[in-house]
Amino acid sequence: MANSSSSVNTPTKAIFTPLKVGDNNLNHRVVLAPLTRFRASLEHVPTDLQVEYYKQRATEGGLMITEGTFITRLAGGYIQAPGIYNQEQINAWKKVTSAVHEKKAFIYLQLWHLGRAGAANLNPNNEQPVGPSNITISGSNFYGGVFEEPRVLEIEEIQEIVQQYRQAALNAIEAGFDGVEIHSANGYLLDQFINSGSNKRTDIYGGSIENRTRFALQVVDAIASAIGAKRTAIRFSPGSDYQDMYDDTVTKTWSYLTSQLQKDHPNLSYLHFIESRSGYRQEHYVNTEDSLEPYREIWKGPFISASGFSTNLKHAFDLSEKTGNLISFGRAFIANPDLVERLRNDWDLNKYDRSTFYSHDAHGYLDYPYYSEH
Repeated sequence: MANSSSSVNTPTKAIFTPLKVGDNNLNHRVVLAPLTRFRASLEHVPTDLQVEYYKQRATEGGLMITEGTFITRLAGGYIQAPGIYNQEQINAWKKVTSAVHEKKAFIYLQLWHLGRAGAANLNPNNEQPVGPSNITISGSNFYGGVFEEPRVLEIEEIQEIVQQYRQAALNAIEAGFDGVEIHSANGYLLDQFINSGSNKRTDIYGGSIENRTRFALQVVDAIASAIGAKRTAIRFSPGSDYQDMYDDTVTKTWSYLTSQLQKDHPNLSYLHFIESRSGYRQEHYVNTEDSLEPYREIWKGPFISASGFSTNLKHAFDLSEKTGNLISFGRAFIANPDLVERLRNDWDLNKYDRSTFYSHDAHGYLDYPYYSEH
């Protein structure tokens, strides 16, 4: 899968130009997107597989974002997803950050809480999943079971979770990460509070846009005060319908979020926005949309655009040229550890094997060849 024109991806193009993100001087704007891969241990401790995986994809002056990482044991129970809530996990992540830094790359840890998308049988004492309201996600969960009705979080519990995010960020810095990305997208806990379809509360965390976004903004406040705004970032997915997300006023809601961050935390590392697209789970879907301009107009700092670029490289280059955005790649980075050089030289890409995305061994994880090995 080569780009059709070698003229669009020369090193002089915007995607290969330097940019400062926080205190990190990037050499290019090709970003490893956060990608859940389930290669941690059953105790949610990162493994040597992950050390090698991130090392393979590290480039000098490149930015990498880890897979979603649980902030506490009750933040989610996906089997073999990593955590950042105990010393064993911190020590294991240190091996990852050291390997990445040896290659002079930068790496942020994505902080994750599943909220109502979790499952009681994956919690240590069968604790009920939690959410903003007692609204159940339709359909089946990741493991083929039915979603459960979440327990409604009390105000005091929400404030406790804010502090859990803060501590997880401190743990990430102890583990050697250059910063953290707050996962506030894709129908997980913070996103559940933001969207009017999943949040029917009548207290200070529900109703108005100001109230529904309060939780996410408080998490940003807490983390920025703990580790510094320049090491803090957040990811959003406005308009996504994944896991039954729905909002009555999408542009207004996320414009408010963006404007509050611009006002209160203009020095955040970056904002990371996912393009909403209905066909993203289709194998050959090609994204050509750009609905993120309203948020770019508000946010003056580094901006990462995500979603669908692995199957439309020209769109990635063109968007970066037009906006100066960083572009995050998922599937293309899974199958091409040397993706940056392949894009820079217009080399063909390896094809990814979707059947290995969520398996637990090195196959489909560490064995994709570099271009020079062909």
